[in-house]
Amino acid sequence: MAKGLMNEFSANDLNLQEFFTCCRRHGLKITPQRTEVYKILLGSADHPSAETVYQRAREILPNISLDTVNRTLATLVRIGAAFMVEGCGDVKRFDADMRNHQHFKCVSCKRIIDFSYKPFENVEVPAELSRRFKVLRAMVYVEGLCEACQASENQ
Repeated sequence: MAKGLMNEFSANDLNLQEFFTCCRRHGLKITPQRTEVYKILLGSADHPSAETVYQRAREILPNISLDTVNRTLATLVRIGAAFMVEGCGDVKRFDADMRNHQHFKCVSCKRIIDFSYKPFENVEVPAELSRRFKVLRAMVYVEGLCEACQASENQ
């Protein structure tokens, strides 16, 4: 991730205490719903959609609504506690791992896989773009076929 982004967390120590501090800094109450949604994101390697987060949250908080999950995810993105993994035409997916990393998305099974490649960590934004716009984030996103989908295609 480029410097100066909305990342409120240290590169290697994401935890609930920092999340609580971030919420307080942004004037947000620390609610059971907000905390549970964040914990689900922190514990997820699959970059879940709002619907998936909702299903997982209902196991702990049976009365939580999908609307609450959607609003909470939007808030987490806004305060820099999570970000939305970009994709073309698919449901929004979320990631609470704010460390510098990239994503590979399988266009067949839709799985999103984290990877880290140093040359992609500091993507240089063209000067023309920086002069015209306030760039908040520059990242690399790769699409292709994962190993499992390649293997099934070759059968």
